[in-house]
Amino acid sequence: MPELTREQAEKRLQELRHQIEHHNYLYYVLNQPEISDAEYDVLMRELLELEERFPNLRTPDSPSVRVGAPPLDAFGTHTHRQPMLSLDNAFGADELRAFDQRIKRFLGMPLSQPVEYVAELKIDGLAISLTYVDGVFVTGATRGDGLQGEDVTQNLRTIHAIPLRLRQPVAEASPSLIDEPTVRLPSFVEVRGEVYLTHDEFRRINEEREQTGEPTFANPRNAAAGSVRQLDPRVTAKRRLSLFAYGLGAMEGANFETHWQILQTLKAWGFPVNPHARICGSVEEVVALCEEWTARRQELNYDVDGVVVKVNSLLMQADLGYVQRSPRWAVAYKFPAQQARTRIVEVRWQVGRTGALTPVAIMEPVEVGGVTVSRATLHNEDEIARKGVMVGDEVVIQRAGDVIPEVVSVVEEARDGDEVPIVRPQTCPECGAPVEKPEGEAVARCVNLACPAQIVERIRHFTSRNAMNIEGFGDRWVQKLFEEGLIRDPSDLYYLKKEHLLPLERMGDKLAENLLNSVERSKQVPLSRFIYALGIRHVGERAGQLLAEYLASLDALMNASEEQLQQIPEIGPATAREVVEFFQREENRHVIRKMLEAGVTPIAERQKRSDAFAGLTFVFTGALQRFTREQAEALVRQLGGKASGSVSKQTSYVVVGESPGAKYQRAVQLGVPVLSEEEFLKMVEEAG
Repeated sequence: MPELTREQAEKRLQELRHQIEHHNYLYYVLNQPEISDAEYDVLMRELLELEERFPNLRTPDSPSVRVGAPPLDAFGTHTHRQPMLSLDNAFGADELRAFDQRIKRFLGMPLSQPVEYVAELKIDGLAISLTYVDGVFVTGATRGDGLQGEDVTQNLRTIHAIPLRLRQPVAEASPSLIDEPTVRLPSFVEVRGEVYLTHDEFRRINEEREQTGEPTFANPRNAAAGSVRQLDPRVTAKRRLSLFAYGLGAMEGANFETHWQILQTLKAWGFPVNPHARICGSVEEVVALCEEWTARRQELNYDVDGVVVKVNSLLMQADLGYVQRSPRWAVAYKFPAQQARTRIVEVRWQVGRTGALTPVAIMEPVEVGGVTVSRATLHNEDEIARKGVMVGDEVVIQRAGDVIPEVVSVVEEARDGDEVPIVRPQTCPECGAPVEKPEGEAVARCVNLACPAQIVERIRHFTSRNAMNIEGFGDRWVQKLFEEGLIRDPSDLYYLKKEHLLPLERMGDKLAENLLNSVERSKQVPLSRFIYALGIRHVGERAGQLLAEYLASLDALMNASEEQLQQIPEIGPATAREVVEFFQREENRHVIRKMLEAGVTPIAERQKRSDAFAGLTFVFTGALQRFTREQAEALVRQLGGKASGSVSKQTSYVVVGESPGAKYQRAVQLGVPVLSEEEFLKMVEEAG
C-alpha cells in the first residue's frame, strides 16, 4: 500500500466505508449484489490495513467493527424504553376469525366491515432491539423479560445485515413514505428485529463443531441465540448471522400512519425486511396466506413457526391498546407441528432434578422440519399405556418449536409381532435406589436425594439464566465439576477457587476467571429468582415471584406454614406442601446456610404499597426530572396501577415531562386527562 498523508488516508477511509456499506445494502437488503465476495474482501482488507496504520481515524460506525471486538467479562443490562411485548397465539383459521371479531367489537365496528392487516412470516430466531441516536447505532440488546435485556451491542455490530448508520431515505424513491416527517431520520429510535441463522449456515457451524469435538447445536434458533450471547464477539463474527427487522419501539422525531409504512421505511433505512410480508384486506385473506405458508414453509432457507398478523392502521392500534403484556392489535398464528414416521429401537429412562423418571424413545434418525432427530419423549407411563407404544413400533413423531420431539401415535398396521412392551425400571438407572410412584401421580421418582443425576440437574437448574444466571456454567462444565468431586450441591459453586479449575481439561486462566467472576456477580440476586433457583417442586418463576412479593424475606419463607402459604393468591395446597417439606429437610437448610455464609444475598423485591391506583392506566411522555420513566412506571405498579407504552381511550392519565412527543398530542385528541410531573407526584404522595 503506498504511503499516504493523514488527509489522504481520511478521504480514502471515507470512500471505503461508503462503498462497503453500499455493497452491504445491495447484498443484504435488496438481494442485488454488484461485486463478488472476493472483490468485497479486497475492500474490507484495505479498510482494516488503513485503520491499523491510522488508528485515530477509526470511527464507531466503521465496517471494521464487524470482525469482532476483544472478549467481554460479562453482559450489561439494557432497559428497553418501550417494552418488547409478547403475542397471543392463534391455532387455526377459526381462532384468526375470532381475533378479527374481537377487534371489531372493541372498536365498535360493524362485524361485516373488513379490517386491513399486515401479515409477516414469524421468524424462529432471537428477538433483539437496536437503538439508534441521530441515525447511528449505539446499543443492541436481547428481549430478556420484555422490560430489560442483555446489552449485546458488540456482538450485534458483527452482523453485516445491521446498518451501523441509518440510510437517509429519499421521498421520490420511496412512494410509501407519505409525508416529510417520515423521510427525516428520527433523533431516537428503537428498531425491533429477529436474528436468525440460515439452514446452510447452521449446517456449516455444526460440521465445524463436529470436527473440533464440540457438541452440535440442536436447531438454528438455539445456535442463533448462543451466537448472539457469546462473550467473545469474534466468535459471533464467524457465525454469519442474519436479521429481519419487523417493527419499531420508542421513537422521537418521525411519524407513521400504518405498519406497512414502517416496514417500507425500515427497508429504506437499510434493514432487511422479510420479502413475504403482505397487506391483507380482510381476515379471509389472512387465513389464505397462513394456509399457503403452512404448505410452503419448507421452501425457505430459514425456520419460520407461524405468521404474525397486525392491524395495519397505527391509529386503530392505539385505540385497541394492550391487555396485560400483549397488544390487542396483533396475534401470532402458529403452524401445526411438523410430523414424520420412524421406528423406536430402545427406551431409556432419564432422571430429572426432582427424581422424576422420564421415558425417552431412541429412534432411527429421521428429518423433521429440517432437523434430524433420533430421540423423542414418551412423557410418562400413563401416556405410554394410552398410546400403546412398544419398543420396535413404527411411530408418528412431531416437533413443535425447539422442544424435544414427542411420539404422537403408533402405526399399528406396521407391526410384525416382534414388538416388546415398555416396562418402567424398579430401581433408578443412575444410582440403583428404589423407584416409587406416589398414588395419584403420573410420574415415578427415584427416592434417593443424593442421586447423582438429580444433583447434576439441580445444579444446572440453579445456574440457569432465569434462576441465578451464572454465566458460563453450561451442562458440560456442571457435569465435569461434579465428576471431579468439586461440587456436590449448588452452594459448592461459591467455594470454588482458580486452583480448583485450572487443572481441568480445556480450562484456561481467562476462562477460570470469567467463571469465578460470574459466580461472584450472582451473589446479589432478587429473592424471587433465588426461590426459583432452589428447584422446589411446583415452584416455577411465577410462584417464586408471588412467594417473594408476599413474604418479603427468605427467613419468612423458610418458616412459613402450609396455611400461611395457601393465603397467597395462586399458591395451592400441593405447592404449599412442597415448599414446607423442602425447608423442613435439614440438608436443604444446610445448603442455604452455606450459600448465605459465602455472601449470597437474596434481595427482597419491594412490596406493593397499596391499591390506590387499582384500575388506572398511566402513560409517560417526555423527559421527567425527578426519576426515570422506568422508575415512574414502577411506582405506578407498586400502587396497584398499570403503566402502558401507548395512549388509547382506556388510558386514565398521560404524565407529561419536558419535550413531550406524539403521545401528548394523542391524549389531547382523545380527551385523556394530562398531568404534569408535579401533579403525578402529588397523586403518589396522597396514595401513600
